[in-house]
Amino acid sequence: MTQATETRHLGLDLGATNLKWAVVARAGDAWSRVATDQVPTRVAGDAGGIPTAVVAQLADIAAAAIAQWGPVQSLGIGVPGLYDPRTGQTRFLVNLPGPWAGHPVAAPLAAALGVPTFLINDARAFGLAELRLGAGRGASSMVGFTLGTGVGGVIALDGQVVLGHDGTAGELGHQTIEPDGPSCNCGNRGCLEAFARADRIAAACGTATAEEAVARARAGDARATEGLAQVARYLGIGIANMITVVTPDKVVIGGGVAAAADLLLDPIRAELQRRVRTTSLDEVEIVTAELGVWAGAIGAAIHGAESAERRGPAPAPASVGER
Repeated sequence: MTQATETRHLGLDLGATNLKWAVVARAGDAWSRVATDQVPTRVAGDAGGIPTAVVAQLADIAAAAIAQWGPVQSLGIGVPGLYDPRTGQTRFLVNLPGPWAGHPVAAPLAAALGVPTFLINDARAFGLAELRLGAGRGASSMVGFTLGTGVGGVIALDGQVVLGHDGTAGELGHQTIEPDGPSCNCGNRGCLEAFARADRIAAACGTATAEEAVARARAGDARATEGLAQVARYLGIGIANMITVVTPDKVVIGGGVAAAADLLLDPIRAELQRRVRTTSLDEVEIVTAELGVWAGAIGAAIHGAESAERRGPAPAPASVGER
């Protein structure tokens, strides 16, 4: 039997604090991690110039990674917000200063590096990584939640992450849980994120941070324990909705707050038993993510590889200075 030729692919995960990168190898349908690392994101200085500086930093980091671990055949970039998949421009990025609306990202990097370049939302990148290399391996259908500053989401059907026509499919944190609930950063009211993002977890537990809430709950603090149980109830409602709609093989929970999974999973499962009536929960695995902080970069690399394969050669790249 002929052995599949190995190719390498680079992924970048753009965060407000750190820029993470991963090189992955592909041989047929088999994926493996080659190298990962991170550096602080360059967000100092005048906000108006930050997008240009960040894109330049992305190019520098990518070039250095390729020089050490390449060559690579594609580049994927996970962004914390909304983007236009047709133009490779960002629309709105959470927690990153600067005017990001309409800012070119894919084209300048394609021009600088000479490889096809594609954007993906960071939560969808997380899900793709877990589907191919992590806790979702072997699943045909999967839903995933990333719990942190916000609540990100992902849906996979027939082994493929669903992106929709504009890359926004899978925003599970913005499903409405309570019509007249608290305001959400997206402008709606009563979103799952409005109940389960990190600052709301802290408020429910009477602590300064979500991390402190988890620590106090583990130490037996009654208010923190009750607050986390309340958050888990809302998460259970959101997960139950997705199980009813998608009937996934697996539900993967990741992100920073997922470190509290041992405190959340039992009340989540209890809520699922109350809510899910149309399918058997015995065939749905509720699992925690396996790839940790590198999932976004790994998923971005996989997205770049699969997008390049599906779409063929990228359009002629724009120059670095094009706006």
